[in-house]
Amino acid sequence: MIGKLRKKFIAVSVLSTFIVLSVIISGIHVMNYHRIENDADRMLSLIAENDGKMPFGKPKFEMGKKDDFGKRDMIKFSPETPYETRYFSVVIGANGIVERSDTGKIAAIDTESAVQYAKEIYNGNKSSGFEGNYRFLKSEKDGATIITFLDCTRELDGFKSFIVISVIVSAIGLLAVSALIVVASKVILKPVEESYTKQKQFITNAGHEIKTPLTIIDANTEVIEMINGASEWTESIKNQVKRLSSLTADLISLSRMEEESRFEMNDFPISDVVEEECDVFKGMAEIKGKELTSEIEKNLSYNGDEKAIRQLTSILLDNAIKYTDENGTIIVKLRKSGRKINLSVYNTVESITKEDTERMFERFYRADFSKNSETGGYGIGLSIASAIVSAHKGKINAETEDGKSLKINITI
Repeated sequence: MIGKLRKKFIAVSVLSTFIVLSVIISGIHVMNYHRIENDADRMLSLIAENDGKMPFGKPKFEMGKKDDFGKRDMIKFSPETPYETRYFSVVIGANGIVERSDTGKIAAIDTESAVQYAKEIYNGNKSSGFEGNYRFLKSEKDGATIITFLDCTRELDGFKSFIVISVIVSAIGLLAVSALIVVASKVILKPVEESYTKQKQFITNAGHEIKTPLTIIDANTEVIEMINGASEWTESIKNQVKRLSSLTADLISLSRMEEESRFEMNDFPISDVVEEECDVFKGMAEIKGKELTSEIEKNLSYNGDEKAIRQLTSILLDNAIKYTDENGTIIVKLRKSGRKINLSVYNTVESITKEDTERMFERFYRADFSKNSETGGYGIGLSIASAIVSAHKGKINAETEDGKSLKINITI
């Protein structure tokens, strides 16, 4: 149990770290990409306002246009900017004919390619965006359409390199944090482990200590009956001793069930095991006026602890017989689904709630329909069943469709 708790703690911690890192890195990349777009759009606006050419010197447009709030977008502009900027522009008249093109500030694009790029943008619906590594801006001036392209290869390559580096660094950081979490989990969960170990030791030791006085009480009761004869009082004492002995045995069994190393896993015919247990309980069900039927797929084999699976089936059938309503029905099904085995026990009840099905496997929990001492149960059986299923890496759950029936499903 502690091992599973530690694995869950590590998984949750690592997953949380991964999510936080992903959000931070993604946010940085998104902001960085928007910065590249904004810087390129400002530069394109500056070029477009100068009729598709980069102004030299310190242009009057360097402060940019005012926005709706009266603020100006600053454009970083130095004497070297016109020589560093790689761009080309094409002017298309109102009739759709290319009036002029300027490719003097870029070596990778000739006039023909520039016109081809411009016509694609002119016929498209976008006024700005990326065409490959070129950021474009389509603007109107004096009845003509100016389409300006800015080479953003260097910025985009830097952006991509930053993504790769950040992912690598994040991965290394995640591995480092994961290693620290693995080490720290031992220290963090050590008090829990010690408490759990002491609890199991207490249950086991207390169980053995209780057995002795119970044996003495039972023996003394037998002696009293031999001397004075049996009476309702001695019979009551014997019944309570029997019930307390059963409870003690169940608590010790549950404590041991949680130690998975105690199970011996071997191949065995699970179909035969379940069918044999059903045959044992059919007579008991018939005596109590209840009908038990089974639908068991033949020749199924399973690798597990045969004794534990037999006990699991016995617990489920005993529970079903105890709490099935008068003249009720019990149906046991066993079938194979892929590589897994499905076992289900269905029985009718007088009434049951969703809360009952959710808490049914808690220790000492007994649903409203079972809070009657005549059933002889303590709410331990299904906890033992849950421990057996858990030890076999399986799942167990209870459900009700109409509040008048209970179905316990097991997948191992």
